[in-house]
Amino acid sequence: MAGTASTEVVLHEVRDGVAKLTLNRPERLNAWTPEMEARYFGLLEQSADDSAVRVIVVTGAGKGFCAGADMEMLQGIGGGGTPAHSGKPQTFPLTIAKPILAAINGACAGLGLVQALMCDLRFAAAGAKFTTAFVRRGLIAEHGSSWMLPRLVGPARALDLLLSGRVVLAEEALALGLVNRVVAPDALLDVVVHYARDLAAKCSPAAMAAIKHQVYRHCETDLGTAMKESNELMAASLKRPDFREGVASFVERRPPRFAPLGR
Repeated sequence: MAGTASTEVVLHEVRDGVAKLTLNRPERLNAWTPEMEARYFGLLEQSADDSAVRVIVVTGAGKGFCAGADMEMLQGIGGGGTPAHSGKPQTFPLTIAKPILAAINGACAGLGLVQALMCDLRFAAAGAKFTTAFVRRGLIAEHGSSWMLPRLVGPARALDLLLSGRVVLAEEALALGLVNRVVAPDALLDVVVHYARDLAAKCSPAAMAAIKHQVYRHCETDLGTAMKESNELMAASLKRPDFREGVASFVERRPPRFAPLGR
C-alpha cells in the first residue's frame, strides 16, 4: 500500500489492485483548485503506469465529493485573471486505460460534476446533491459536459440540467441515468471498493482497456465503423494469452490470472 500525508490535496493509496484517490479539501467541500487538478491528473497518470493498479476509485473527503471550482479562483478570473490549469483537458480521465469509478459521497457541482462525468461509472450516496451550476454563474456547459451529459441522460434531460442549473438528489440522478447506483452513505465506499476489487480480481485488464476505448470511440462513429473495428479487436483478442487464460480458468473453476496492464 502507498499513501500520502493528510496535507495533500488528493490522497492516494493502493490495495488489492485498486487505487483510491481522495479529493482532500474537506473544509471547502473539496472545491477544485489548480493544485488539486495537477495532483489528481498526476495520480491518474501514475495509476495508469502502475502495474499493481487495475481499477481506480475517486471519492471526496468529508461531506462533499467536489463542490466545483474554488470561489476565490472564480473571483480572480472574474477580475481579469487567467485561469491556471494543468495543461491537460478535463476529459483527460477518459484517456486512462483503466476503469475509473466515482464514489460520490456528497455535493457534486459544476467542475466537480465534470470530474464525475469523466469517470466511467458513478455510485452516489443517498441524498447526495448534483447541479451543473454553470448557467447560474453566467457560464456555458464547460469542459465537455455538453458532449458527455446527453450521452448519459439524453439531450432533453441534459438541457433541463444545463439550462436550469437546478439541484437534483441522488435518487433523481439515478432515475435520469446520471449515476449507476445509489447506496446508503455509510456503505458507499465499501460498496464501490468491493465492486472495484471484483473487477481487479476477475476481469482482464487488457480487455477492460479495450472496452473502455471502444465505448468512447464508438460514441463518435457510425454502426458500420463500430462493427468493423470491434471485429478487428475481437480477432486480435482471440490470439492473446488473456483469452486462453479466461477459458482455462472457467473450465478449471479457479480465479483467472490475467497479466497486469501498464501504460
